[in-house]
Amino acid sequence: MLSAERFSGLKGTFLPMAELAGLTWMRVGGPADWLFSPQDISDLQTFLKQCPADVQLTCLGAGSNSLIRDGGIAGVVIHLSAFLTRIKHNDTVIHAEAGCADSEVARYAAKAGVGGLEFLVSIPGTIGGGVIMNAGCYGKEFKDVLIDAEGMTHSGETVLLTPKDLQLSYRRSKVPEDVVITSARLRGQPADQTKIRATMKQMLSNRAASQPVGVRTGGSTFANPDGRKAWQQIHDAGCRGMQRGGARVSEKHCNFLINQGNATAADIEQLGEDVRAAVIAHSGTELRWEIRRMGRLTPPQKATGAEDGRT
Repeated sequence: MLSAERFSGLKGTFLPMAELAGLTWMRVGGPADWLFSPQDISDLQTFLKQCPADVQLTCLGAGSNSLIRDGGIAGVVIHLSAFLTRIKHNDTVIHAEAGCADSEVARYAAKAGVGGLEFLVSIPGTIGGGVIMNAGCYGKEFKDVLIDAEGMTHSGETVLLTPKDLQLSYRRSKVPEDVVITSARLRGQPADQTKIRATMKQMLSNRAASQPVGVRTGGSTFANPDGRKAWQQIHDAGCRGMQRGGARVSEKHCNFLINQGNATAADIEQLGEDVRAAVIAHSGTELRWEIRRMGRLTPPQKATGAEDGRT
């Protein structure tokens, strides 16, 4: 059984039975058996070198596209966005640690006069999650700007992953299962700061006009199927405003599921499955979850559909 006593030299916090709901945008889910928040990359390496190989590790960034199930997460959750937030640049190359908010990287780049990364301001996640999910919006994705990503194996070995290694595709990558992404280098180009900021301001305005903001949501729930829009499939199937327990399909943008304040993770996941079933019945299209569903189920919930999480 894992215990804090087996680790030495850790600078970050290592807590048992730690609540996770407050670390996600959905504000639902059970606790982690253990929660480790490394103070820096060397602290992460110290932990990984001492962690038993059979312990399940799950990475959590901003928690913006994560649904943690009511049974919590076994093993250790590594919370990267607590401290791994350093950003630097060399000319038009931005180097950001995995816990950096995408929006903060966009603003840093703007201040440095680096364009081409404006789209990051509208992605409610972190650099590490962006690499893993090949996150994107407004016609641009991580694969369009990624030079390479650094990671660390579960044995504490540092690795460098190129876009070819990662095989980035629409909302997918092939990050090795035993690798924790620790940082990434992104390529921009010289641009006028005023124009960069104007572009970002317009993107944020468009987002506020078309998506629910200021509510408990995990962002886009389903990936767009084969070039079509997931929201259109959901709308056509009559799911706008659909509810289950305390969860609801957003009327403003029906590819968003909302915790109305009293939802459980089971409510949200089952509502998503209700939507998937309705879309299949209406058009034959099978929607793929974009939100990462992580952790243990609690009865009477039953796992259905494909999982995108690493648990």
